[in-house]
Amino acid sequence: MVRFEEAWLSEQRTRVWAGIDAGKAHHWAVVVDDTGATVWSRKIPNDEAAILDALADILGLSEPVSWAIDIAGTASALLLALLAAHGQHAVYVPGRTVNRMSGAYRGEAKTDARDASVIAETSRVRNDFQAIDVPADLALLTAHGTDLVADRVRLINRLRDVLTGISPTLERAFDYSACKGALLLLTGYQTPAALRRIGQTRLTAWLANRKVPSADTVAATALDAARSQQTTLPGEQVAAGIVAELARQILALDQRLTTIETQIRDTFHTHPQAEIIESLPGIGPILGAELVIAAGDLAAYADAGHLASAAGLVPVPRDSGRRTGNLHRPKRYSPRPRRVFYLSAQTSIIREGPNRDFYLKKRSQGLKHVQAITALARRRVDVLWALLRDNRVFTPVQPVTHPA
Repeated sequence: MVRFEEAWLSEQRTRVWAGIDAGKAHHWAVVVDDTGATVWSRKIPNDEAAILDALADILGLSEPVSWAIDIAGTASALLLALLAAHGQHAVYVPGRTVNRMSGAYRGEAKTDARDASVIAETSRVRNDFQAIDVPADLALLTAHGTDLVADRVRLINRLRDVLTGISPTLERAFDYSACKGALLLLTGYQTPAALRRIGQTRLTAWLANRKVPSADTVAATALDAARSQQTTLPGEQVAAGIVAELARQILALDQRLTTIETQIRDTFHTHPQAEIIESLPGIGPILGAELVIAAGDLAAYADAGHLASAAGLVPVPRDSGRRTGNLHRPKRYSPRPRRVFYLSAQTSIIREGPNRDFYLKKRSQGLKHVQAITALARRRVDVLWALLRDNRVFTPVQPVTHPA
């Protein structure tokens, strides 16, 4: 390794590309020159001292150094922080791209060194990768919030499954994902017999003391479900305890989600483009934070078409010979920006305005709901990019332009 470093330095080349295959315990870095030859390759423990030593060696090879990495998460947080502290910027090379590019090279071996070499070589021949400049706190909060939402969905599904074994009618009576009063009810009463025993008057008072909205309606619905079943099912008492525990966990998780969403909102509002992004109907602080993390600096895209292509909202041609105009839905795109634009488009059509008018126009042209929403999402990409370009917030009325 020392030999090819010294031989390369003697030729005095001016630029190198560093590819890093990141991991939790260690990274592997490979540096290539402008001809694609490897000039530095080493395993780096995920430790500050080791990373700083490697950073000094690589920066000593040449200036400038173009950095590329395949993970932009917690595993590479220390590495990215040290790069930023030394004025270095890295780009993100998706794992799918690394996997596909590996097939273009000889051999079938799969090692960290080979992946790092592919990352470096790919960043050398392509200059359109996204820079990693997302605030770490916003990325961590959003990822944690997504995990909590997934946990909540899992707990609700488990609760409904266990509750079906006690009373199928009571399980169907409420939407437990949206009705907090029903969850509070299950923390105290889970079986039809217990509900019939307490009666509607005392159950209403019990719910009202816990500040359940429309306590009388919740109590009446629960009592109707309880009266429809007189049979005691096997294992009812054990299942009732599990249901009560799951209900308490969901309520506690809701409080944690409220706290996390407040933190995401406050952190997102510190972003320089937050006001512009949030002004677009249908995009709130949560979706806005996801968009900033997934797409990075939106103003860095050359035009709206590049942003829409990254979100998978632009059809791709599959032409061959005489077959032209053969457009298909893209398969390689970033799903997170697409999710943000699609969900925000769905939300925007609820109220009257240009978004709803555009959606109804597309439906009148024969498009199905999903097709009309996708078309609206594509249109909204143009609007958002124009707002960021002009550095102004969205207004329902188109601004008047005066001739020069």
